[in-house]
Amino acid sequence: MTINVVVADDQELVRSGFSMILDAQPDISVVAEAGDGAEAIEAVRRHAPDVLLLDIRMPRMDGIEAARVVCDETDTKVLMLTTFDQDDYVYDALHAGASGFLLKDVRRDDLVHAVRVVAAGDSLLAPAVTRRLIDDMVRRQPRPAIAPVGLDVLTDRERETLVLLGRGLSNAEIAAELVVSEHTVKTHVSNVLMKLGLRDRVQAVVAAYESGLLQPGTR
Repeated sequence: MTINVVVADDQELVRSGFSMILDAQPDISVVAEAGDGAEAIEAVRRHAPDVLLLDIRMPRMDGIEAARVVCDETDTKVLMLTTFDQDDYVYDALHAGASGFLLKDVRRDDLVHAVRVVAAGDSLLAPAVTRRLIDDMVRRQPRPAIAPVGLDVLTDRERETLVLLGRGLSNAEIAAELVVSEHTVKTHVSNVLMKLGLRDRVQAVVAAYESGLLQPGTR
């Protein structure tokens, strides 16, 4: 099955470089490129890609607003590009529905892996840099929760699963922690997302912090 991707970045060399890397993969096809957020939205509406690789900082319409529109209107997964030490808007992107983040100096293999992971419906939460970033944004910019987080709708085991998701653990790591199978973990994760009205694991991380279930700095 081919993963269709739209690449959006206002820097032509960066955009072309990412497109060449992805198009070289037998299971990935870049169906369109875009130079700003508005063009990215138009490309997504036209091509209905599996993944939108989207720069946060772009002219006319930035990546955050574009991500919000794409996530609200479509099933396309959004993978944000950030410089990390300069962008103060990553937390906004989480609320917009982004499924993960990549540094713009990402290695070739990591870029390809990230697109495949996001296309499969997972999120890029494992890297420590993402956890530190979420910690920092929650600490410095407290905001209303992504969705009203009524944790009473969760079973005890689902609540435990949410805590472990908030710590950035993979399904395999959660399974080891809870001494259950990965299949069981997938069921718990699906139940958590459905009951709390969350789009994906990234939003589950934010919900875990904003509900008070986890505190910034928790590991």
